[in-house]
Amino acid sequence: MPAGPRPTGPKLWLGPVAALASAALLLTGCSSSGSGSSSTAAASSSSSAPAPSSSNQLEQDYQQVISQVLPSVVQITAGDSLGSGIVFDDKGDIVTNAHVVGTATTFTVTLANSTKPLDAALVGSYPDSDLAVIRLNNPPGGLKPAAFADSAKVAVGQITLAMGSPLGLSSSVTQGIVSAVGRTVSEPKTTDSPGATIGNMVQTSAAINPGNSGGALVNLSSQVIGINTLTAVDPELNGSAAPGIGFAIPAATVTSIAGQLIKDGKVSNSGRAALGVTVRPYFDANFQPAGAAVVSVVDGGPAASAGLQAGDVITKVGDTAITSPSALTTALASQSPGAKVTVGYQRDGQDKSAEVTLGTL
Repeated sequence: MPAGPRPTGPKLWLGPVAALASAALLLTGCSSSGSGSSSTAAASSSSSAPAPSSSNQLEQDYQQVISQVLPSVVQITAGDSLGSGIVFDDKGDIVTNAHVVGTATTFTVTLANSTKPLDAALVGSYPDSDLAVIRLNNPPGGLKPAAFADSAKVAVGQITLAMGSPLGLSSSVTQGIVSAVGRTVSEPKTTDSPGATIGNMVQTSAAINPGNSGGALVNLSSQVIGINTLTAVDPELNGSAAPGIGFAIPAATVTSIAGQLIKDGKVSNSGRAALGVTVRPYFDANFQPAGAAVVSVVDGGPAASAGLQAGDVITKVGDTAITSPSALTTALASQSPGAKVTVGYQRDGQDKSAEVTLGTL
């Protein structure tokens, strides 16, 4: 391969639904690898082995959290693929990633404490935040809704457990810590995802694999702090998953979007900042990306109220340089509605700036 510059940041890979066939092959291979005599010996050894002689408080905390939260995490099958979800209420509503449901409208759900598949239908999907809600057609009694954490109290260093169905292995749990908060991450575009840019994500070292998408990232208070959504890939490892770098949509975003989808079937308040413009790429004289050219502005919107107009080229938001529409989207994802920001732009070759009070996407 020709040499090239080292990437300045991680490339992200959407933790998508995993093919059922892949998981089945993996399980078949594992179960058929041993001989009959070795299996008998293992069983004999296992039956005679003493129980663990001691345990510590952390181990007990893990086990308590798993027993309390895992019943709230389900496996979702959409066509030939699968992902995970979280029981949101006792009416049968389940929140998951929009890329897990994709374009499907009907699903099969398997609860953690059952092997019987249940039918479900789409309530609503909001791809801009990669969230969706589905509802069990005939919810069984005893559904256990998950408890969601206060996102403002999620801090770096807190222990986390990721729960879901990686590679189709239902009710699996991995552990790690909160590695960072407030990350703004852009998903790659796929057939099931428009490439959403999501702000305030929780970064974790807990392993997140295909099939974990839509599952729960949980703290030691048995609260869901986020929905497992993305993992980074390492370009130097041929695009394979980078160990210990995963991202989850924060609980505050999950509960807000899911609540609106359940109530209205749509999202009218995303909690995300908007400038009120439609833009396209802009290139300089050397054909290099140089800004986001304004195609139109929303009448009475934030940009229009600040004096921006079609033909302007946005080059800066606050201290962040804007070289493309995606850079503008990323910059806005880290802001909040109602925030005042200085927007730098060019008009007829002249540099200008305006203070804009951001609206809501």
